[in-house]
Amino acid sequence: MIKAGIIGATGYAGGELVRILMNHPQVEIAWYGSKSYIDKKYYQVYQNMFQIVEDICKDDNIVELADQVDVIFTATPQGFLAGILTEEILSKVKIVDLSADYRIKDVAVYEKWYGIEHKSPQFIEEAVYGLCEINRGKITDKTRLVANPGCYTTCSILTAYPLVKEGLIDVNTLIVDAKSGTSGAGRGAKMQNLYCEVNENMKAYGVASHRHTPEIEEQLTYAGDCQVTLNFTPHLVPMNRGILATEYATLKRKEDGSLPTYEEVKAVYDKYYAQEKFVRVLDKGVCPETKWVEGSNYVDVNFVIDERTGRIIMMGAIDNLVKGAAGQAVQNMNLLFGFEESMGLNLVPCFP
Repeated sequence: MIKAGIIGATGYAGGELVRILMNHPQVEIAWYGSKSYIDKKYYQVYQNMFQIVEDICKDDNIVELADQVDVIFTATPQGFLAGILTEEILSKVKIVDLSADYRIKDVAVYEKWYGIEHKSPQFIEEAVYGLCEINRGKITDKTRLVANPGCYTTCSILTAYPLVKEGLIDVNTLIVDAKSGTSGAGRGAKMQNLYCEVNENMKAYGVASHRHTPEIEEQLTYAGDCQVTLNFTPHLVPMNRGILATEYATLKRKEDGSLPTYEEVKAVYDKYYAQEKFVRVLDKGVCPETKWVEGSNYVDVNFVIDERTGRIIMMGAIDNLVKGAAGQAVQNMNLLFGFEESMGLNLVPCFP
């Protein structure tokens, strides 16, 4: 049994961490950190936890917390962990960071896209990018710091990864069009996320400037061993949870000028995902839907070859709060401590 602390436990991702860890047989939550609700009972913030969690919310004193737990989850805004992380803290406790502070290896790229100075770049190289299906071998009991991937990036990368890795597509033609529910914007009060602003509405945002773009590009660049520069356009849609990514790229033709067949592309997806518990490659002709993964740690992916244009349309769906945040963080924690990777994550999707 290990002890866990959550800083940012009253945000949406933090709340999802609590929900998942409450059913994890090897974890006790010892610290519910919240800057806004100190000394308030946790269930008073999330009433669904009434008679389930009696603990009070504590502050975000990570120095004190590091002496009391085995792992810390930081479900915090960008810049928080980078501003306080020290060697002394990392020498005492493992950290799974749900922010972007250590995801991007080039500090200049991070500072450009996020618009803030990185306060502890000395830990960037050490941090392991925690997309388990790709980096599982790098996440061991020796790992001290895991950079938990973003929600858009998890969906976007896993949807295209096998084809980039095997060189089946022209990466310079890759376009990612993604839609997310409003929980992806966090729990803070923002005018653009009010019910009347979101309901019966759909809008693009961060066009050609969304800060998840360099994260997707960096990881796919590693996968394909060539520079990937792509267009990524996110959209806000009127639902609570879920991300659907639709991706387009030109297929590379074979020596005889023909396109890869469905069976050949499917074999590539199966090569990488057939043994992956949380990635489900759907049957031919079945397009992923967010409802099919809601409340779960699954990623549903599929593709359609458009022979008329020579392009492939790849599709992926996740729950942004689970596989896109808290579930993936628990998956990483399981690897850090040698637990079964799926422990506490056998969550059946909710439907309808």
